[in-house]
Amino acid sequence: MAWILLLVAGLLEVGWSVGMKYTDGFTRLWPSVWTGAGIVASMLLLSYAARTLPIGTAYGVWVGIGAAGAAVAGMVLLGEPATAARIFFIALLLVAVVGLKATSGH
Repeated sequence: MAWILLLVAGLLEVGWSVGMKYTDGFTRLWPSVWTGAGIVASMLLLSYAARTLPIGTAYGVWVGIGAAGAAVAGMVLLGEPATAARIFFIALLLVAVVGLKATSGH
């Protein structure tokens, strides 16, 4: 169950990080509200997952999902460049996330 919570927390991190683009520095009400709610929900789920998972693994996986997901979302939704180098490094992030899960002992 902790891994599912961590996955959802990571996906929420993608959502709130992309959402920040739409807040205009937290000057737009509804994008700011949704982004803030995403931040809180993501952190709560991370903290619940960290009750049973090692914190280094939980935090590393959470950050990896968020970073890779935000980079992909930026390319797909926001027109950011999708170069071979960027895709390669996103793949490296995903390999690291899988490696952390595989070596966590859970």
